[in-house]
Amino acid sequence: MAELQDAFGVEAILHKGDDGIYDVVVDGELLFSKHEVGRFPDEGEIVERLKAKRG
Repeated sequence: MAELQDAFGVEAILHKGDDGIYDVVVDGELLFSKHEVGRFPDEGEIVERLKAKRG
């Protein structure tokens, strides 16, 4: 979460879930889902996806 703070100056909010769910949602859009890809994101992967989304 510090990675998002460093890259974008925003604070991420962690919502506790159940059953090992790990989803990253930005502005209501699913950016990453552990359930869909079967793994946690690699270091820097969320930042790169956010940069790509922003153009």
